[in-house]
Amino acid sequence: MIPLWTSTDIAAVTGGAASAQFSATGVTFDSREIARGDLFVALKGEATDGHRFAAAAAERGAGGMLVSDAVAAPHVRVADTMAGLEALARAARARTAATIVGVTGSVGKTGTKEALRLALERSAPGAVHASVKSYNNHTGVPLSLARMPASSRFGVFEMGMNHAGELTALTALVRPHIAIVTWVASAHREFFASEEAIADAKGEIFAGLEPGGTAIIPFNSVHRDRLIAAAEPHAARIVTFGFGGGADVRATDHVLHPDCTTATAEIGGRRLMFRVAQPGAHWLSNSLAVLAAVEAAGGDIALAGLALADLGGLAGRGARFTVPRGTGRATVIDESYNANPASMAAALAVLGAMPGRRRVVLGAMRELGAGSDAFHAALAPLLVAAGVSHAMLVGDGLDALAAELPRSIPAQPVADAAAATAAIAGSLAAGDVLLVKGSNSIGLGAVVAALKETAP
Repeated sequence: MIPLWTSTDIAAVTGGAASAQFSATGVTFDSREIARGDLFVALKGEATDGHRFAAAAAERGAGGMLVSDAVAAPHVRVADTMAGLEALARAARARTAATIVGVTGSVGKTGTKEALRLALERSAPGAVHASVKSYNNHTGVPLSLARMPASSRFGVFEMGMNHAGELTALTALVRPHIAIVTWVASAHREFFASEEAIADAKGEIFAGLEPGGTAIIPFNSVHRDRLIAAAEPHAARIVTFGFGGGADVRATDHVLHPDCTTATAEIGGRRLMFRVAQPGAHWLSNSLAVLAAVEAAGGDIALAGLALADLGGLAGRGARFTVPRGTGRATVIDESYNANPASMAAALAVLGAMPGRRRVVLGAMRELGAGSDAFHAALAPLLVAAGVSHAMLVGDGLDALAAELPRSIPAQPVADAAAATAAIAGSLAAGDVLLVKGSNSIGLGAVVAALKETAP
């Protein structure tokens, strides 16, 4: 395997000192994820020190380490391993000729990133690099960059934030040729005075655009003009996507099915009929952003459409599975990874289109600040519109929702995810469709995992 980094390279770009010659075929800062030949970066954080796991990383087959303390393994020693990781990220970005795409937004970041990765893979098999999972913060982005092979033709990087200024730092590392804002909504509202302030923070991504770069913006967002104003000083080209005659990349017609979406889109004067394997208007919107990015990157639009038809569900973000119940089966929609008002609305709309008795296991939406009760209360009419027959409400923060639910939707409060797991196991019946969704800190992934153990 071609080395991703050599000890000589690492020492040169970080200013560190190598204890021995070694090469690395991957990079990680989690000793539990070490694959043989990886470079283990021993980060020091508030909760723990990665140097404590150096021996375990060596046992798992780490090819070398980036450290700031002495370790008994081949390593490059630097003063600060976080600064060293960022130096690797900058070097990886500088040495590649790949077309780089940055993706941000209040909702849809990870799904859009994954869909774009698959779409570009059709044009450049084996030559697309993308961030994994939701590695989109101050450690995940430099790690994702440091993992990028120099030979990549395309790089796709997800960037998140919950405070103003964070995207400015991340986009300066990524330096995208194409920057996408999927949508703007009241996620992390606790840290922002208004939704407009969130739009401004998302618009920071455009400041990192390379000369000649393209900004991709949601046409139907109420913050469209604000995002365009943020992009204009930095983008050579601004492309909008969405629904309606004014969008540059637009769905001219579409049909939302319970298990997929079919659509016709106009892209740069061309017409494409395609299918999105994931259901919901939000997935169609994400797909239009993907098509806009593929066109801007010089990829094949027709092949991108085929990729969207093969797009699988993402764990925690809409993946579905069935579990046996009596003589039939129940369907589970796994939206357990996170939640905010916009993603809750989208998930409930998908649930409402499905046949069967519709049920929900919901956790609170975190980081909504003083308006949290109002945001939660506003979910009640969405549950009604979705035809929900029963709502299990997990943990605290949901009293406002419970108070607004009509008698037709019995609310069952439970203390935590463990209690929810026990309660749902005995009440789920054949023909039921269960949506599991809440902020990640609620731990509803455990409910999904327990149900999945009974799946075929």
